Order: sequence, then structure tokens, then C-alpha cells
Amino acid sequence: MSSSYTLTLVFAGFLTLNLLLKLWLANRQLSHISQHRASVPVAFKEVIELSAHQKAADYTSAKLRLGHWRLAIDASMLLVWTLLGGLGALDTWLVQVSSTGMLQQLLLVMGFMLISSLVNLPLSYYQTFKIDQHFGFNKMSLGLWVSDLVKSSALGLVLGLPLVAAILWLMQSGGNQWWLLAWTLLVGYQLFVMWLAPNYIMPLFNKFQPLEDSLLQKRVDALMQRTGFKSDGFFVMDGSRRSAHANAYFTGLGKQKRVVFFDTLLKQLSPSEMEAVLAHELGHAKLNHIPKSLLRSFAISLLGMAALGWLSTQMWFYTGLGVQPHSASSNDALALLLFMLVVPLVTFITTPLSAIKSRQYEFEADAFACAHASGQDLRQALLKLYQGNASTLTPDPLYVAFYHSHPPAAQRLGRLTAQ
Repeated sequence: MSSSYTLTLVFAGFLTLNLLLKLWLANRQLSHISQHRASVPVAFKEVIELSAHQKAADYTSAKLRLGHWRLAIDASMLLVWTLLGGLGALDTWLVQVSSTGMLQQLLLVMGFMLISSLVNLPLSYYQTFKIDQHFGFNKMSLGLWVSDLVKSSALGLVLGLPLVAAILWLMQSGGNQWWLLAWTLLVGYQLFVMWLAPNYIMPLFNKFQPLEDSLLQKRVDALMQRTGFKSDGFFVMDGSRRSAHANAYFTGLGKQKRVVFFDTLLKQLSPSEMEAVLAHELGHAKLNHIPKSLLRSFAISLLGMAALGWLSTQMWFYTGLGVQPHSASSNDALALLLFMLVVPLVTFITTPLSAIKSRQYEFEADAFACAHASGQDLRQALLKLYQGNASTLTPDPLYVAFYHSHPPAAQRLGRLTAQ
């Protein structure tokens, strides 16, 4: 059996198992939520109304059903791009209309991204203007949705195209160790974007105003002093312009770190509850969760680039995935795109490991918040957020173990009660 044929069989097997596992987990989640829809869990009966509980169940179920379509489309497109010859056909056509060279390779990457985006566009529209609209979360107009789409696409070209061109150039001119140089470039690029985002990228989509609530400002300043944390400031983001969902987060690197509150969050929580939520976010920063996550990401990407460096030289890697490489020109863009298509099938099995670590970080940040603010206020804030964001209180345990970056409500609030 040839290496090419073996890869085809392995790829088809991984694709099938991946799809079946995702469908099985999604159906478990749907079934579990449906079975518990009729009554509020005992631990929440006194604080969550039945109507809110059922809204969360219905909202989660609607997103899961849309997810079924997304799984089917993603699997179909993966087959079209690979074994059914879509990527090879696009590549051949571009060679005919633009000859070979860097321009053709960049056009191949751009064409791939454009087609993939257009295929997924209807699902994005349906999520926003059907599901979120129906459940009262969408605040976007069609014009704003289109504007966001245009801005994000333009940003992708401005920031992403030079990176792709640099990687392709390194693949062609960087020698046998090109992948190590490309990895270094990727790390620097990611850090640069993290530094750039707060002041230059995010303001393209939202308005950020300094926090004006004097009572909350005093609480926040005192909390920052107690924890020895410094930031570039506290800002309120006009999240209500797009969604009724509420959140708070840190962004940026070094002196560019900012604390950002959604305006929807300020409307839902009291100052003491806001302080507790901020203490949780501070916990992530003080416990170095972000650097640790970045280091793991960098290590994984290093392994990935090393694998790409080897696979790009193997003829069976192309032919086994339905692509006939060129004999007289570079196949670097083909290798890069094929690798991007295949890797998620392999790395999906590691999803529970990253989810476990993320849930551990959430518990650690909660403990930090309890040590520097009120655990009871954090508990009340989380209850309001679960209800306000229509987060289900009855997820399937196996679905949680596999996917969820945050602990389920009962488990998380139970720990807070005990602290």
C-alpha cells in the first residue's frame, strides 16, 4: 500500500470519527438540556425563574441545532477542498490566469479564504438575525453587520497578507530550517497584534470611554492597590450596540493592559458585584494564566511548524489529500493550506486537555477573587450573568468535560458558596 493511499484512508477515518464524535456530543447536550427543561435545578430554584431557565435551554438548543448545519458544511467543504479536488482545481486555474510565482500563491491563499468565508456567511447571518434576534440578544442592524464584515476583511488583508507572504518567502528561501524562522515570525506577529489591538484595532469596531462611575472607580482603584496591579486604565465598551450579552476582560500587553467593561455589564451588576468580577479578571492576570496559555500555544505551534516543514517535502502529503503538486514551481501555498485543513482533525482529540486547564484557571481566578473581594458578590454576579446571557444551568457533564472552558454553574457556584 502506497504512502499516498494510506494517508487518504487515515484522513477519511479521522474526518469520519471527528464528525461522528462532534454529532454525538452535541446530541447528548441537546438531550440532557431537554430532559431538564421542565424544572429549575434545586440549587437555583430560589434565584432563577422557570421562564429564564427555559429560555436558556431553548437558546442553547437553537445554537446546537445550527451547529449541526455547521458541522455538515465544514465536513463537506473539507472533502471538497481535498479528496474531491477543489484546492487543486483552484490552484490549476490560478496558474493558468496568473502563471506561477509569489503572486499566484498569494492569490491561492486569498481565494481559499474568500470562498471559505462566503460559505460560512449564511450561518453567521442566521446566528445573528434569527437566533440571537429571536431571543432578544441581537442589537445589530444589517448595516452594522455588513460594516463589521468589511472592516474585519480589510484588517485580514492588511495584517494577514504580509504575514502569509513572509511565511511563503521563508518556505522558498529560508533553507531546511525555514520552519523555525517562520515560527519565530509567528510568535512576534501574535505579540505585536496583542500590543496593537487595544489602541488601534478594537476602536475600529467599538467606542471605549473612561469609566465615569465614581463609586465604582473608587472600588476599582482600591482593589488594584490591594492586589498591586497596574493598567493603562478602565474603560467602558459600547457592547450594547451589537448585543445584550455582558462581559468584562483584560486586553493588551505590558503598559498597554486595559480593563474593559461592557456597558451591558454595568447595567446588570451593582458596584460591589462589579468589583468581584474585576477581582476574578485580575486573578487571571496575577496568576499568569495568559502568559502560561501563550507559552503552551507557542510550543504547540512550534511542533506544528516543524511538522509542516517535513510534510511539505513529501509528495504523498499532496497526492494523498487529493492535490497534484507542481513539478516545475513552488507548492508552498498548497502545503500551507493543506496543513491548515488537516491539523484541526488531529488536534481535536486534545480539546478536553485544554478545556481542563482552562476550567482550572477559572477556579483559581475565583479563589483569588474571594481572597481580595467578596465571594458572595461574585456568586451573585455570576448568577445574574448566567441569567442575562441565557447560559444553560443543566449542561451534559461529558459535553462540559470535552468542550467547556468554564466550569458549569452548579459546580462553580458550589465552590464559591463553600469558600
